[in-house]
Amino acid sequence: MGILEALIGPISSIIDKVIPDPEARAKAKLELLSLQNTSELKTLQTRLSTIVTEAGSKDPWTSRARPSFLYVMYALILWAIPMGLLAAFNPGASQAIGKGMTDYLGALPEPLYALFGTGYLGYAVVRQWGKVKGSDR
Repeated sequence: MGILEALIGPISSIIDKVIPDPEARAKAKLELLSLQNTSELKTLQTRLSTIVTEAGSKDPWTSRARPSFLYVMYALILWAIPMGLLAAFNPGASQAIGKGMTDYLGALPEPLYALFGTGYLGYAVVRQWGKVKGSDR
């Protein structure tokens, strides 16, 4: 089973869960199937094969790079919890910290956010592919 065949099922189930409108869902699935015959598919396969190769690498720095990046992003998101508590006791400090974080995150380049999304999706797809293939549990 190729990467494409392994991906279409999981991506279709994601489409089922994410898109509530039946017409839009059918259109998205049709678009996914039409993707098979385009050059975009070949590009996607090349990218995914690179992700699979890196994830299977024996080098711990290479195989852990994407998950580590995701953990950093999770930490940034979870920082909202203590900020909410701080806001309850010292709104001024919370507001100043929030403004500083907003300014900082706004200054990050857009490609970094795209990298996060690509890394997150790639990691999830590779994990699913490994489960379908039977090499991951």
